[in-house]
Amino acid sequence: MKATFPERDYSILIADDDTNCRQALRDIMGAEGFRTFTASCGEEALDIVREKDVHLALLDMHMPTLTGLETLQLARQIKSMLPAILITGDFNEGLIRQACQLHFYSVIPKPINKNVVLYTVLRALAGAYGRR
Repeated sequence: MKATFPERDYSILIADDDTNCRQALRDIMGAEGFRTFTASCGEEALDIVREKDVHLALLDMHMPTLTGLETLQLARQIKSMLPAILITGDFNEGLIRQACQLHFYSVIPKPINKNVVLYTVLRALAGAYGRR
């Protein structure tokens, strides 16, 4: 299944301190034709948001220094309408509520499932940028 947005060149920010998860997400997104930027922590993710044209952020909840929630709050000070998806190994109702309050598009549990991630990313991009 190839990305259904050929009219746009979308870039995805992937922030996760787990190297294997970060690489797996990069491989999934890259295979679908998305440009990817990777970060191992929230601070690196914020640098990328400042310097690059990011269309969507995939943020791990538990990273050193800044959580995925905190990273999105700060990233939205730079790019106010940045769509984001939270990825977590600690999937629970409290976290889902917090993510909803911060307007994350969705929360995806770890271990990640390629089809779930890809479907969620495509839906988030369609919601944020529409289809032509």
